[in-house]
Amino acid sequence: MSDLETKVQELKKLIKESGLDAGGEIARLEEKIRSGSKTETVWKRVELARHPDRPYALDYISRIFDDFIELHGDRAFADDPSIVGGIAYLDSRPVTILANQKGRTLKENVWRNHGMANPEGYRKALRLAKQAEKFHRPVITFVDTPGAYPGLGAEERGIGEAIAHNLRDFSRLLTPVICIIIGEGGSGGALGLCVGDKVYMLENTVYSVISPEGCASILLRDASRAKDAASMLKITSSDLFDFKIINGIIPESPGGAHADPDFTARVIKETLIKELNYLCGRKAEVLVRYRNQKIRKFGRWTEID
Repeated sequence: MSDLETKVQELKKLIKESGLDAGGEIARLEEKIRSGSKTETVWKRVELARHPDRPYALDYISRIFDDFIELHGDRAFADDPSIVGGIAYLDSRPVTILANQKGRTLKENVWRNHGMANPEGYRKALRLAKQAEKFHRPVITFVDTPGAYPGLGAEERGIGEAIAHNLRDFSRLLTPVICIIIGEGGSGGALGLCVGDKVYMLENTVYSVISPEGCASILLRDASRAKDAASMLKITSSDLFDFKIINGIIPESPGGAHADPDFTARVIKETLIKELNYLCGRKAEVLVRYRNQKIRKFGRWTEID
């Protein structure tokens, strides 16, 4: 019990003994406690999504798939190591894998740009997705990025256009697409790999249009209110599931995915196999139609008098 909760209990006892009428004030204090507790719970999810020991895409790929072969380059400018792509087998089924990848060490993080992709990364992903479509391979994406890289070079090479092309072409890709958010799902950088027939989030992950810190600085005019911003943004897996933005939540072991990566990988694998058995039995044109219908429903709401 927090100090505020203890004081409220003491105040209730005092009011009862004195016969005073302070029910309204007690209710306001209890609402403040509930709000503060929710804010802390959301921020705990943010911290777990960013935990330095949390499994990254390659950690899951090595545990879930067989015979992974990485492919490189966008055939236009360069290879972007912040996005990993290749082909592998999932329970004997050939699949194409696309994933954001962060680094473990300082040197690797610099090389992988902290998981923030340049335009060539998104163009590589789209090239491999179209290759998967050509050879009738399902596409599986692992999303974990604070956002696309906002540097001068990225802007000069068309980062906005590259993401826009991915949004357009993934929405009409004639092969099953499953997306799983395994850490941070930040803004357009995440959306560039997160248009699919099924979208899942791990239990302790976040998916948002802006980081809590960015929202606090811009909208709340106070960078120190990142925790409040995180709660307001509705960025947790349970929030996104309630809004029907995602199709499901994949549980993690107590303490987060890093506490037992094998458990989380096993549940992800079971989910992928189940969904691919369903999606691969449907016509590609039907998948595209339902995929677009789902996307067009995002943000709809009904006002009830």
